Amino acid sequence: MPDRTTLRFERAGKGYFLKFHRGVGWPEILKNLLAFRLPILSAENERAAIALLAERGVDTMVAAGFGKVGCNPATMRSFLITEEIASAPSLEDVTANWSEESPDIADKRTLIREVARVARQMHEAGVNHRDFYLCHFLLREGRLRKPRLALIDLHRAQIRQSVPVRWRRKDLAALYSSAAHIPLTHRDFFRFIVEYYQLPLREVLRAEGDELGRIRQEGDKLRAKFLRKYST
Repeated sequence: MPDRTTLRFERAGKGYFLKFHRGVGWPEILKNLLAFRLPILSAENERAAIALLAERGVDTMVAAGFGKVGCNPATMRSFLITEEIASAPSLEDVTANWSEESPDIADKRTLIREVARVARQMHEAGVNHRDFYLCHFLLREGRLRKPRLALIDLHRAQIRQSVPVRWRRKDLAALYSSAAHIPLTHRDFFRFIVEYYQLPLREVLRAEGDELGRIRQEGDKLRAKFLRKYST
């Protein structure tokens, strides 16, 4: 990205990732403000999201270093160092061939519940991700039995007392669109929403049926946009 560089390095045999933010400039700040969005000005946003999610029991990155220089919001420079999560493929990679090779049913069901649990705990903590795709879930040790999921790439995350319905919908729509390549059944979707809402299915459908329809519509639009972009 023009305003951000990410690189990997090692120290004492251990891997780390460094994100360096150069400053976004006034045009980018104004563009975000005119769209009623708060601009991301530094790595401090991701550091705060990591700390809050870890406090609330969401497995995520471990911050190992942070620094910031400057007071001008358009030109301040900052960095965040996080520990590498080694031997942990993303769920996008794990599920890439599930349409050809069906996974173990029990493993798939457990994974669906775990993804829903992470989504619920993140939103309950007042955090919305804004890039909530399967590629940002890492499966620790690549283990499908008793999976441990780590949520990464939080630099655009927003933190509030509670997540507005609009932003919760955007996260869930993004997740839905990124799972479009997986052959999911109605029962799989029901399993997800029961875990996410922590209510019996009948109550979820009665209370959130309209919202679930909006999530699906927005997810379908995201998927169509993705396919148009990468098919040309």
